[in-house]
Amino acid sequence: MVGTCSPPRRHDPALLPPAGSGANAFGVLGRLIRRIRYELAMVGLVSGLAAPAQAQDPRADSPHGKLAIACITCHTSDGWRPARIGPDFKHASFGFPLQEAHAAVTCSGCHTSLDFSKVQKTCAGCHRDVHQGELGVDCAQCHNVRAFTDRSPQLRAHALTRFPLEGAHRSVDCASCHTRRSGVSLVFRGAPTECVGCHRIDFDKTTNPSHPAAGFPTECASCHTNVTWHSATFDHNTTYFALTGAHQAANCQACHGDGVYKGKPTTCVSCHQVSFNQTRAPPHQAAKLSTDCASCHTTATWTGAAFDHNTTQFPLTGAHRAANCQACHADGLYVGKVTTCVSCHQTAYNQTKTPAHLAAGFPTSCTTCHTTVTWTGAVFNHNTTQFPLTGAHQAANCQACHGDGVYHGKPTTCVSCHQTDFSGTTSPPHQASGFPTTCTTCHTTVTWTGAVFNHNATQFPLTGAHQAANCQACHGDGVYHGKPTTCVSCHQTDFSGTTSPPHQASGFPTTCTTCHT
Repeated sequence: MVGTCSPPRRHDPALLPPAGSGANAFGVLGRLIRRIRYELAMVGLVSGLAAPAQAQDPRADSPHGKLAIACITCHTSDGWRPARIGPDFKHASFGFPLQEAHAAVTCSGCHTSLDFSKVQKTCAGCHRDVHQGELGVDCAQCHNVRAFTDRSPQLRAHALTRFPLEGAHRSVDCASCHTRRSGVSLVFRGAPTECVGCHRIDFDKTTNPSHPAAGFPTECASCHTNVTWHSATFDHNTTYFALTGAHQAANCQACHGDGVYKGKPTTCVSCHQVSFNQTRAPPHQAAKLSTDCASCHTTATWTGAAFDHNTTQFPLTGAHRAANCQACHADGLYVGKVTTCVSCHQTAYNQTKTPAHLAAGFPTSCTTCHTTVTWTGAVFNHNTTQFPLTGAHQAANCQACHGDGVYHGKPTTCVSCHQTDFSGTTSPPHQASGFPTTCTTCHTTVTWTGAVFNHNATQFPLTGAHQAANCQACHGDGVYHGKPTTCVSCHQTDFSGTTSPPHQASGFPTTCTTCHT
C-alpha cells in the first residue's frame, strides 16, 4: 500500500556510489541498488534498514502538514527536488481551483510555507490590500483570475459608482485619480467626482484664457469633454448671449480681449462702440442714433444695414420706401425729426403754381390732395369740404370755380359762380323779374339748362289745367315775384268778355272759383 510519507531531509551516504568507482557495471549496479532501496523505503518494506518504531527519526514527519496525498504525486525517485506536480494532482479538490493567471504562478508564490494548510483561500491571503479595507475583502469586485490588473471588471465595478468611467477616463491609471494621502496608499471611498477634484492644476495653469482670472466656473464639463482635455469647446448658447450669424465664427478674443468673461455686457455697443463712433453715412454719434445696433444691423454682417422705418412714428409707404435716407435726413436730423409732409416738401409746396398753393393759402397738410405713391397728379376730395361736388360739378375743372385763385374761404352759394348766367338769362329774365339768386330753386347740378320750377313750393300750387299751362300764359307781363294769385288777375279778359250770362254787366263777383274749377 502506498500512503503518505515524508522524504529524508538529507541523502544517506550509503546510497551514494563508491568514491573513485570508474567501472560502468558497478555504476549501473550501484544506481539500481539505490533505486530499489529507495522504493522499498517508500513503501516501508525495508524494515532492517530502519530504526525501531519507538526510536524513529522525527524527520520522517511531512513538512506539508496534514496533506493527505502520496509523495510521488509531486516528488520522484530521481531526486527529491525539484518537485514536479503530476497530472493526478487536482488543486481544485482543496477548494481552490487554479485558473487563468493562478495556473502559471509557482507554488511558492502562494505557499510561502511548506505547511500548505496555512494558506488562506481568500484573495487577501496572498494579495496585500492596498486599499486599506476601503473596498472590502471581495477582490473579485474589480479583479479577476485572468490578470490582477485586468481593467474590464474594474470598469464594470466603476460603472456602479457615482462616477462611471467614460472616454479617456477608461484608460487612465487608478492612481491618477485615487491619489495617496497620509497613511493611506490609495483613496477610493470619498474620492471627489467633480472635474476640478483631479484637474485643479490644469484649471489654475490654463492661460488661454486664464480660467482663475476670468472667474470661470470649476465645472470643467462646461467646455471640456472626457474624450480629450484639449480642444475645449464652449457652448455660448447656454449663456444670456447666444451666438448667431457672424458671431459664431468670431474669435473669443474679439469680444473677450479685455479678459472679461463673467458679467460681460451683452449690449451691441459694448463691442461695437468704435464702429458706432466712426460711421459717417449716416454719422451715428452726431445724429444721436440709438446705440441699439440691432435696430439696423444684423449679426449676419455689419455692413449693409437696413433700418426698419416702420418701427418709428413715420412708417414708410409708397415712394417713400424707395427714397434715399439723405432725401429726408440731409439735414443730419434723425432723432426727433419732424414727421409733417411740409417739413420735407416745403419747396414743392411753395413752387406749385397750378394751383398756387402758397398764394391760395392751402393747408400744409399735403395728404389732403397728395399720396405717397406720387407727388404729381394730386386729387382733392371736394366731398371733405362744406361743398360736396355732385352732378356736372364733379367733371368741372378746378379753374371753373377757382379761377379767381380763391380756395380757402370760397363762397359756396350758386350765384357766386353763376352770377353771369343768372344776369344773362332772358327767358324768363331772372334779374329783371327779381328772381331769387338761390339757383337750386329751379336748377340742378346735373345741367344748367332745362330748369324746372316747382310751382307747388309757392303760394299758388298748380292744379288741373294750370299744370299744363305755359309760364308765359300767366307771366307774360314779366311779373314773377309778387304776382297776384287771384283768378281774375289772369282771367279778367275772360270775365269781361263772357255774355252768357254777362258776368261784368250782371255784377258777378271776380272770384272765379265760385263757379269755375
